[in-house]
Amino acid sequence: MPARDALPPLQCLRAFEAAARHGSFTQAGRELNLTQSAISRQIKRLEDDLGRPLFERDPDGLRTTPAGEDYYRVIRRVLRDLADETTRQRRRGNERQLTLATSPTVASTWLARRLTDFRDAHPDIGLRILTVEDPYRLDLAEFDLGIYYHLSNEIDPPGLSAEAIFHEEDVIAVCSPAYLERYGPIHDAENMLANHTLLVVEDFFKDWLTWQHWYQSLGLEWQPPVHSLRANSYQLLVHAAFAGQGVILCWSRLLGDDIAQGRLIKALPHALPSSGTFSLLTPQHRHMNQAAQRFTRWVLKTGPTPQVSRHTDDGNVAARPPTLPPDTA
Repeated sequence: MPARDALPPLQCLRAFEAAARHGSFTQAGRELNLTQSAISRQIKRLEDDLGRPLFERDPDGLRTTPAGEDYYRVIRRVLRDLADETTRQRRRGNERQLTLATSPTVASTWLARRLTDFRDAHPDIGLRILTVEDPYRLDLAEFDLGIYYHLSNEIDPPGLSAEAIFHEEDVIAVCSPAYLERYGPIHDAENMLANHTLLVVEDFFKDWLTWQHWYQSLGLEWQPPVHSLRANSYQLLVHAAFAGQGVILCWSRLLGDDIAQGRLIKALPHALPSSGTFSLLTPQHRHMNQAAQRFTRWVLKTGPTPQVSRHTDDGNVAARPPTLPPDTA
């Protein structure tokens, strides 16, 4: 191929597509695990090759030029088609292989327990679990389906559509029976803040609920807890709750088995309806292989876990599906 007809380097095209989609060199760098300056250099190399600017800055930030917008539409389609065809080629002849993407917490506390039932029903399907904390950082070429907590009023992760596995969920405060045996009963919400340890997630995503928001949304008086254990891993704090180290907020469906079997119990009777849902994420514009189709039918049919009783304002108990999100004080 003559030099003048050579295509731009793939890394320049990926950098341009991400920057145009996000409207930001910084966010494009985060997605591609590159620095902002590296993205800028690759865009400059592409602009030099094309002989025209692709971006311009205005008071609202970065936006594509008319030429850049035209080029973006083409590059986005080409990269998507290339990724989809690459995925099809890699999996051709292997319709019974399934890769599931999910967070470490969901993988260890919910999915791993249910996969036994799926594997018993579908012994011919090979499974692989890919743990990625943030669904917005998923590489679409690396997995077939995802399972994540998802806010309905938020934009779906790029290239993915979300379908609720649980349609109704509550956020509740739980602890282990061993914690209450060691530190005494929790009399009310005010007593918990003054005399008990709250397990607090740091570096949380925007879809997670904080202890403060939970209290205030339920009309409870809030003040910073006297005792807390903080970590940047919700999975670690779940294990701390099992070990009797404090009280944690949770989507009760995620830990529904542990609650139903008494390994965790409600620390307070209050329950806050979740603003999001535990959802199945499906890549768009891609043929779903046989394994993905069978898992989709199975998980949407068998997803719910035992319900946790929910106290109503009049003191009665009503059965209702629940939920669990990570949090910070």
